Amino acid sequence: MYTLKKSLGQHFLKDETVIDKIIAELKKEPFENLLEVGPGAGALTKHLINLPNINFKAVELDEEKVVYLQQKYPSLKDKIIHQSFLDIDKPFEAPFTVIGNFPYNISTQILFKILEWKDEVPCVIGMFQKEVAERAASKEGSKVYGVLSALVQAYYKVEYLFDVSNECFNPPPKVQSGVIKLIRRTEPLPVKSDRAYWVLVKTAFNQRRKTLRNAVKSLFTAEILQDDIFNKRAEALSIEDFAALTFKMS
Repeated sequence: MYTLKKSLGQHFLKDETVIDKIIAELKKEPFENLLEVGPGAGALTKHLINLPNINFKAVELDEEKVVYLQQKYPSLKDKIIHQSFLDIDKPFEAPFTVIGNFPYNISTQILFKILEWKDEVPCVIGMFQKEVAERAASKEGSKVYGVLSALVQAYYKVEYLFDVSNECFNPPPKVQSGVIKLIRRTEPLPVKSDRAYWVLVKTAFNQRRKTLRNAVKSLFTAEILQDDIFNKRAEALSIEDFAALTFKMS
């Protein structure tokens, strides 16, 4: 058997109804290559390895779980990458879908890692701490709309699929969970550059209680800063607003 490691944020999904709903969402999207992040004890893996005509890999940091999975599912031989997801190289040459009950202690970092591979990852379906899932999916005007929301949504359409009770896990985490789906935008957001957009968003939200005029004054000329949009706070701007402003940056 195996042990559960708090240090790795391990809470293993045990509710088959939730597992079936996640697999059903995955099947709605076309893909040939599939990467599972944090397979743990194999709650999702046992279904994923049976999908027809799919090139499957999993990435798992915990050596004990790697050994357990390879013993229980012999077909996983040579398909498990024994590393942290944050440290791996791109696992496929061709585009790939990412799925997982993501470790909560690195869940925001996981989304930023996926953004590095955005051109190769058309779809992500994942379970996150509910707070992170809501932030990723929230729109302007929401209290939880912020850097994560604006950066992820610049490249992906994000849909909050459903809540997951902590009782669906072993052991139950102290937080609630949520499943989201990211589908890469067919039309990229028109920006001056990715770097300009990231700098603007991060600078704006770094002082989110201030008006935009005060928060981002270092990025624009005094003349541009007279525009009425700078009377707003960062949380009031849509990703399209941020994108349009990149073209006016100094």
